[in-house]
Amino acid sequence: MELASEGACVVVVDVLSFTTAVTVAVEHGSAVFPYPWRDESARGFAAQHDAELAVGRRMVDTDNPWSLSPAALLAAPKVARLVLPSPNGSSIAASVRQGTVVAGCLRNATAVGKWIGGNGYGQPGRPVVVIAAGEKWGDGSLRPCLEDLLGAGAVLAALPVDDAHWSPEARAARAAFAGSTDVVRAVRDCGSGVELSRQGFASDVDVAVELAASTVVPVLTDGAFRAERPLRPRRRAGQRCGAGRGALRSWRRAPRRDHGVVLDDGPPSGRYGSDSGTAVWCST
Repeated sequence: MELASEGACVVVVDVLSFTTAVTVAVEHGSAVFPYPWRDESARGFAAQHDAELAVGRRMVDTDNPWSLSPAALLAAPKVARLVLPSPNGSSIAASVRQGTVVAGCLRNATAVGKWIGGNGYGQPGRPVVVIAAGEKWGDGSLRPCLEDLLGAGAVLAALPVDDAHWSPEARAARAAFAGSTDVVRAVRDCGSGVELSRQGFASDVDVAVELAASTVVPVLTDGAFRAERPLRPRRRAGQRCGAGRGALRSWRRAPRRDHGVVLDDGPPSGRYGSDSGTAVWCST
């Protein structure tokens, strides 16, 4: 609440497990509504939004297959709308009143970094704020978490922006990620990873440490996280793809975007369209 501002991009990182769970859910096509509390008010909130309500990890059954567990969400039926309560990452996301909120984790850090750069953040007037969510002790006090520091560092390491004006905290988080010889083992062996494994949820840790496994960027829009993907670099109308670089070699499909150009499969046209949704070709 202190750091968010108009024009800012706020990246919430809660690796074990809110933002990892969000990433898995939006990959399946769900819109995910963050909510701070798992109580009766959450049921009313879910009903108000015509959404399913995620239950506690140990409450998962055939009637309630959705929970904060990323592994459970991978196995659960796809659902259009899901309310995902969490006292950490979800509470932070729900409390941000200004700027654009993005869910980042180790699974999608590379995609988040590219999305931030492609949407013009990291420039004057459009700051990037990366929040390592942490945990809470039993008395409600803050418990810093290594996995969230590494997740924040992974997002920062993927940013295509000059670090001249970065905070010391941002540089330290990036250095922690870049300097880790084995991020996967570090997360599995850290306090939160060991805690989840001892509780019988080692599979959640396994999903969380799938580095760069996802190209999806969950962006909070109209109260729910919805899937976006990094923008492709834009070219001027009429510019030929691959000019001066030889023949075009391969093609990749990119998602349709209302505010950008479109890539699709097929033979090269050598022609660029407008922002209205015309097919555009690029070499990779």
